[in-house]
Amino acid sequence: MLRHAVRRAAATARALRAPAHPAAAPLAPARWSVPSVTRPAARRTFTGGTGGTVPSSASEQARYLRDLNRNDPEAVVRLYEQGKVAASEGNLAEYLKALVRCEKLNESALLRTLQRGASGEAAAGGGVENAARAMGAAALQNGEILGTAQSPIYTQQLEPTFRAQLWRTLRTLGTAFIILSGVGALADERGGISRGIMGGDGAPKPTPETKTKFADVKGVDEAKGELVEIVEYLRSPAKFTRLGGKLPKGLLLVGPPGTGKTMLARAVAGEAGVPFFYTSGSEFEEMFVGVGARRVRDLFRAAKAAAPCIVFIDEIDAVGSARNPKDQQNTRMTLNQLLTELDGFKKNEGVIVLAATNTPESLDKALVRPGRFDRTVAVPNPDVDGRKQILETHAEGVTTSPAVDWDVIARGTPGFSGADLANLVNVAALRAALDGAAQVGMKQLEYAKDRILMGAERKSAVVAEENRRLTAYHEGGHALVALFTEGARPVHKATIVPRGQSLGMVMQLPEKDELNLTKKQLLAMLDVTMGGRVAEELIFGEAEVTTGASSDLRQATRLAREMITKYGFSERLGLASTEYSDYGLSHETRLVIEDEVKRLLEEANQRARRLLKKHEKDLHMLAKQLLDKETLTGAELRRLVKMPAKSGDASFIEEGFGASAVSKDANGGKKAETTSGAGSDGPSPAEAAKAAAAAAKAAAAAAKAAAGRAAAGAGAA
Repeated sequence: MLRHAVRRAAATARALRAPAHPAAAPLAPARWSVPSVTRPAARRTFTGGTGGTVPSSASEQARYLRDLNRNDPEAVVRLYEQGKVAASEGNLAEYLKALVRCEKLNESALLRTLQRGASGEAAAGGGVENAARAMGAAALQNGEILGTAQSPIYTQQLEPTFRAQLWRTLRTLGTAFIILSGVGALADERGGISRGIMGGDGAPKPTPETKTKFADVKGVDEAKGELVEIVEYLRSPAKFTRLGGKLPKGLLLVGPPGTGKTMLARAVAGEAGVPFFYTSGSEFEEMFVGVGARRVRDLFRAAKAAAPCIVFIDEIDAVGSARNPKDQQNTRMTLNQLLTELDGFKKNEGVIVLAATNTPESLDKALVRPGRFDRTVAVPNPDVDGRKQILETHAEGVTTSPAVDWDVIARGTPGFSGADLANLVNVAALRAALDGAAQVGMKQLEYAKDRILMGAERKSAVVAEENRRLTAYHEGGHALVALFTEGARPVHKATIVPRGQSLGMVMQLPEKDELNLTKKQLLAMLDVTMGGRVAEELIFGEAEVTTGASSDLRQATRLAREMITKYGFSERLGLASTEYSDYGLSHETRLVIEDEVKRLLEEANQRARRLLKKHEKDLHMLAKQLLDKETLTGAELRRLVKMPAKSGDASFIEEGFGASAVSKDANGGKKAETTSGAGSDGPSPAEAAKAAAAAAKAAAAAAKAAAGRAAAGAGAA
C-alpha cells in the first residue's frame, strides 16, 4: 500500500507541474461548502477551518478535498494538518497535491522520504495508515512524514458500521465451518468412519471371548434352546445340511427390558467358538450423511472375511425402525444398506445375524421377513421356577441365611425380570451390611422387595396424627375387602408409612403367575379399590371424605371401562370390542359405555359397603394395629381377623419375627414344614379339629362312592 501511495504521489506531482488546460473550467469561490453525496440527515458532519461543512465519510471527504483543491489548496493543507479529515489514502493524495500547489513540497524530497519508509528506515509501525497525518510542510521537507519521537503522528480511528462487523463475523464463521467440514470428511474418508464399531483403529474386530456360558443363563430355557441349535450348526454344519436344510440367516430376540437378551448373546459368544461381532444400532449413525451405510458395509465385509461367524446387533430398533417419508436421508440409507447386506444379491454364507429389541412392533416389515430374520424368539419374564433359578444364581456370591426360602421369594415376585431379581438380591445384601448382619436373611429380602414394589420409605415425612388415623382406616378398608372377597389376590402387606407419592398402601401379590383373569377376579379388584373410600365414609362420615381416594377412583374407572369395551363383560353392549377414544364411536354407544361403567362402580361400592359394615370391628382393630406398628404383613392381617394361615406365611417370619425350617426327603421334595417362634400363626386347635373332621367326612364319602361303583360293576357282569 505504501508503494502504491508513492506511485500516486509521483503521478500527482507530475500532473501538477504540467500546464493547465486553457479551456479549464473557472474556479469556484475561495470559501464554499460541498454538499454531501448521501442524504445529509444520515451523516454526521462537522465544520472545518474554511467555514465549509466537511462530510464525515472518508470517500466524501476525498471528493470534498478534490473540489476544494482546485481553488484553495492551503485550506486543504489546514484541514488535513488540523485533523479535520480522516487519514485515508484519498485524503492523503489530495493533501500532497495541495502541498505541491502551494510550493511547500519538493517532489524529489517526498519520493526519497516515502521510499525510505517503504524500505524499513522509518520508525516501526509506519505505513500509509500510520503516517496519515503530517505536521506540516516543514516535516515533509525534513523527511519526517513518517513521524519521529519529537513529532509523532496523530491518527483518527473510524469505527466500522454494524453491517460491516456482521459481514466480517459471518464470513469468519463460514470459513471455519468449511475448513472443519473438509478436515472431518477427509479423516472419515481415510478410514475413521468405522472406528466406533469394533476397535480403535477403524476396522471392525471380533469381540474377545467371554466367560458366559449357556449354563449361566437361567429362566429362559426356550430361547436358550433356539440359540443352542445355532451354536451346534456352527460347530458341525454338515450334520444339518446333509438333508438339504439351510441355516437360518437371522434370529431376532424380542422381550421386555431386563429379561436376558444380551446375556444370551454373550453366552452364544462364549459357546460358539467362532468369531463374534458385537455392535449397537445407535453406533451406525453420525453427523455426516452416508456414514451409517459405510459402517454397515465395513461390518459385514469383516464378518464375511471371518466366516463362519456371528454378528449381534443390540437395540436394532435404533436403525431398523419402520421407514417414514419424513425421515432423514441418512437414516433411510443405513436401513437400506442393512437390508441389502442381510439378504441382497450377494449371499452371506456362514454369517449369522442375531438382533435384540424391546419394541418389535416398531421394526420395518422388510427387515423381519423370512430370509433376513427367519426366526423371532420371545424372551419373556421368567416364571416361578425361572425366578427361583435366577435368585439362586445371583445369591451364589452372597452370604445368605440357611433359613432363606427362595420358593417364597419367587412366588412373591411375579412379573419381575432377571434384572429386577438381580437388583433385589443386591439391595438385600446392601441392607444386611447396613444392619450389621452376618448373613442376608428373609428380613432383608423382604425389605428389598418392598423397596422395589412400593418405593423407598419417607421416614422423614411429618404427617399429622389426624391424617395418620384417616390413612390407617383407608388402608384397613382396602385390606379387609381384599381378605374377605372371593377372587381377590392375597394381601402381601399393608402400611401407612409414606412411600413415594402416597401416604400408605396395601400390596397384593398373586399366588402364582396369572396368564388370564376371570370376571370374578376383575370384580374383586373393583371391590378392593373402592374399599378405602367406603371405609372413610363409614368412620368419618360423607362430609369428611378426602381427596386421597382420587387414584383409587381413577384406577377403578379405567378397569371398569376396559371390562365393558375390551373384555365383553356387559350385557347391554354385548361382545363387541370398542375403543372409547375412537372418534368414530357413535354417541349412543358412548352413553351405553358410560352407563355400564357407572353401574359396575356403584355395584362394587355397595358390595364393599356391606362387607365393611359386617366387619366394622375388624376395621377398627386393623386401623389401631396400623397406627401402632405402621406396617402389617399378610400373615399378621390374617391372624388379626382370625383367618386360616396360607401356605408360606410362616416363611416370612424370621430374625426376631420367628423362624422357619424345611426338611426334604431323599427325592428332594418337601417332606415336612415346621414353624417355631413367637411369630408363628398356624391354625388354632379348634380349626385343626374342624379340618380333621372335614377330612374324615371326605374320606367316608370317597369310600362310599367307591363301593357304589364296585357294586355297579358286579351287576353289569
